[in-house]
Amino acid sequence: MKLHEYQSKLIFSKYGIPIPKGRVAATAQEARHIAEELGGRIVIKSQVLVGGRGKAGGVKVAKDPQEAEQLATQILAMEIKGLPVRKVLVDEAAAIETEIYFAITNDRAAKKPVLMASSAGGVDIEEVAAKTPEQIVKVHIDPLLGLREYQARDVAASIDLPRDYWKEFIKIAAGLWNVYKETDAILAEINPLVITKDKRLVALDGKMMIDDNAMFRHADLAEMRDIDEEAPAETEARKYGLSYIKLDGNIGCMVNGAGLAMTSMDVIKLFGGEPANFLDIGGGAGAEKVAAAMRIILTDPHVKAVLFNIFGGITRCDEVARGILVAMDEVKPKVPMVVRLVGTNAEEGRKLLENANMITAETLADAAKKSVAAAQGK
Repeated sequence: MKLHEYQSKLIFSKYGIPIPKGRVAATAQEARHIAEELGGRIVIKSQVLVGGRGKAGGVKVAKDPQEAEQLATQILAMEIKGLPVRKVLVDEAAAIETEIYFAITNDRAAKKPVLMASSAGGVDIEEVAAKTPEQIVKVHIDPLLGLREYQARDVAASIDLPRDYWKEFIKIAAGLWNVYKETDAILAEINPLVITKDKRLVALDGKMMIDDNAMFRHADLAEMRDIDEEAPAETEARKYGLSYIKLDGNIGCMVNGAGLAMTSMDVIKLFGGEPANFLDIGGGAGAEKVAAAMRIILTDPHVKAVLFNIFGGITRCDEVARGILVAMDEVKPKVPMVVRLVGTNAEEGRKLLENANMITAETLADAAKKSVAAAQGK
């Protein structure tokens, strides 16, 4: 789950990380009132769950409340990368002397959290990572010991942070680690952490991603989820306990098991096709869950064929077949469907589907070939 900037920064502040004064507004009039309270120059920042807001015109500086209202009106009427702007964050403007990129995220290869920092970063950190990755300092954190003070001090020295700021930097690093750990985050990012001209360290922007599998522990964070910013299909999938990610291809995939789903997508690509989604229905999926998965796949207008690859261990193939037939009766799909069933009650499942005039396959390679041909209208 992604959090908006204003939500992330509010969490940061609870852990002692300094943030600018400011509040979120849903209307231009609210933005003006907040600007009047803050006084001086202020920043109007669009709140959408995508990057590149500034380059898209979604971040503007206003010199007074009247201009703040005008800019908020413009920004609230925008769409950024297809997402409408429904809220703006009104912050006091900072006089920036230096920008620093600072984050903690997962390193799957090392099986540990990793702290990353760069004095060459800030808003252009992606370019730094692509062209001069050596300018990004990385320190792995032992999850049992946590972030040690000496590690934060080493990072401060490695990014050439002036010694006067080390004590505050170490506090911010400890705060960010506690944010990451206690919210079950997979990313806690400050970009940029700035040194202001009045010699303060301030987190000007914040970004957090929370592990969906840990949401049962965080009812307060679950309430922050912005469903309006998510794809409707992903919201629907979560309701049924399905793992669904939309992709750019035209062959819909429904598979039981994440590894088998990845393999199915690879084999589709091997035979010249492009998967339209990742969808894992999990083990023991009943007819209702299968029907929901099929409805979700068919909401994508780019899908020209659907591949079902079911290995019946815990999941019974005949139960999956019934779910497919229920969904077909409800949705009345107009695209060809290829089904490969192997395992528990596979023969019974295949008979049910063959009677419904669906395309069946014995092997994954055969199923992938048939799916690619069907998507191409052959």
